[in-house]
Amino acid sequence: MRIKKGDKVQVLSGNDKGKTGEVLEVLPKEDKIIVKDVNIRKKHVKARRQGEESGIISVECSIPSSKVNIVCSKCGKATKIGYKIEKDEKVRICKKCGAKLN
Repeated sequence: MRIKKGDKVQVLSGNDKGKTGEVLEVLPKEDKIIVKDVNIRKKHVKARRQGEESGIISVECSIPSSKVNIVCSKCGKATKIGYKIEKDEKVRICKKCGAKLN
């Protein structure tokens, strides 16, 4: 997968179109990612032990990785990811400005 944990991404389509957030988790087998404060769902939780509280909590659900673009730290725009080989190392680059992505 081209997107990694900790990247800043922008959502391209769906209910949260235009929102930006940090990638919390990458699920490569399902080709999905979990983004902070995007695709929030309510989950009903039952108390499992005594003293634990039950209630309704908000949870970030996964979205397909094809519905997001990475945000370049240099130009600040949502862009595709390109690759370049530097000193026997494959490096991710911004397709718009050519800057190296972390």
